Amino acid sequence: MGHLDHATFGWLTPLLSYAMACIGSALGLSCTVRALETTGRSRRNWLITAASAIGSGIWTMHFVAMLGFGVYGTDIRYDAPLTFLSLLGAMVVVGGGVLAVGYSRDRTRALLLGGFATGLGVASMHYLGMTALRLHGTIHYDPLRVVLSVVIAVIAATAALWAALNIKSPRAVALASLVMGAAVSSMHYTGMLAVTVRVAPSGSELHGATAMQFIFPLAVGLGSYLFLTSAFVALSPTARERAAYVSAERTGTSAGTQPSAAGPARRGPDIRARRAVRTPDDSPASTP
Repeated sequence: MGHLDHATFGWLTPLLSYAMACIGSALGLSCTVRALETTGRSRRNWLITAASAIGSGIWTMHFVAMLGFGVYGTDIRYDAPLTFLSLLGAMVVVGGGVLAVGYSRDRTRALLLGGFATGLGVASMHYLGMTALRLHGTIHYDPLRVVLSVVIAVIAATAALWAALNIKSPRAVALASLVMGAAVSSMHYTGMLAVTVRVAPSGSELHGATAMQFIFPLAVGLGSYLFLTSAFVALSPTARERAAYVSAERTGTSAGTQPSAAGPARRGPDIRARRAVRTPDDSPASTP
């Protein structure tokens, strides 16, 4: 039985993976808030962006956490097509749940069904990513812990969709993203605790890529995507933010154009006094 290490780099990979889950959740929630304020094509585009942000955040969390996974007695490689297929799967299943909630009239039913389907999809993404592992040995799972990880995934997905429907303010979005990041991380590490590996030493070469070989495309591709999405969200204020801006503009304009109370009160009597007291020079010239 091989000894498993889930944090070969110490606390670096757990903390970094948690941060990525929080970033993806925050972007997804922000996009969903904007989607529910619009209709038509704009709503669809915002929901698709939300699904891709949440899905890529969850997948990145999984992959970064796997950077710290090691098995004593064997090297580890990853099948590249399966790894990227798990990313696509995460986006698709999250997209299904987000679109169902965004367009359904019965939001309670859509929330429950969408949360269940999305949670199963997130768990499937995790275990599909695990099938991409290549090592000298065989991987076994504890069924009870697998079921527990799926339950956590369903709860996390339902909470995410609920937050997307009910949370509006930036502070609430930030708090919800921290909670969602913790839930997604808990699902991942619960699933990893279900893993046992029976190592079979071999001199044959493992096929696939090392985790470090994914770092550059991951940093350039997903990093650029998350940055551009963040910029797009920042440049697209919500209806509440626009209303607050307009209100502040009107308040400032009113304060700037309101006449001074002392001005007219002082000028009125002075003008009347000057008109009442006229000097001979001020009188009209008489005709000869």
